[in-house]
Amino acid sequence: MPRILRNSNNMIDYSIIIPAYNEENYLSETLKSVEQAMNSVELSGEIIVVDNNSTDKSAEIAKSYGASVVFEEHNQISRARNKGAQAAKGKYLIFLDADTIMPENLLERSLDNLINNNYCGGGVTVDFDIPQNKFITAFKNFWNYVSVKRSLAAGSYIYVLKECYAAAGGFNEKIYAGEEVWFSKKCKKWGKRNNKVFKVIYDIKIITSGRKTEMFSTSHLYAAMIFFMLFPFAVRFKSLCFIWYKRKQ
Repeated sequence: MPRILRNSNNMIDYSIIIPAYNEENYLSETLKSVEQAMNSVELSGEIIVVDNNSTDKSAEIAKSYGASVVFEEHNQISRARNKGAQAAKGKYLIFLDADTIMPENLLERSLDNLINNNYCGGGVTVDFDIPQNKFITAFKNFWNYVSVKRSLAAGSYIYVLKECYAAAGGFNEKIYAGEEVWFSKKCKKWGKRNNKVFKVIYDIKIITSGRKTEMFSTSHLYAAMIFFMLFPFAVRFKSLCFIWYKRKQ
């Protein structure tokens, strides 16, 4: 079981929030990486797993690792993240996807940025856990470039001051995908008004699942990307955002 609380008065400094919708195949490894990262910092933290109406053993796995589990009935990434933030006791919030491995030094860097380096939040560059073809690799590299240059966090990992999260109004619950982009933009505006920065960590990569590239063809994924670029309002409809919500049976 992870050693979650680390100081004598049981105060919690940071909260790691993990939305989970039928993630029993990935959640255990994610929580193991979180445990290792938490053991490398001196501040006190908690893990909150948001059971987003799962039908598998995600909640049981989370409890076996000592995480707090909260339930969100409506299957939506934004709502799950916001539900976790509502339960969070820490003043520093870390949002981590349930199929993503946290490098041991990433948590320490994130907290140091928030505490010592005048950051209001940020993200990190990403890589996949399995080899990809040249087209997917090109898109990943393009996203990482845009992410760093435009200070747009990928949804797999976002760290933020709780006050900045609150001022931004949390994640937009009117959309079913891409909420991290809008959230990043709001945080940047808040940071500018408060003499803080929202930046993406570029010299560390978080490892996230490449399962979508196994479930859908490259042409299908590229077509979806072009479709949402041409019709951004489509993210308001869950049926059109099935790539984000479909799980392999």
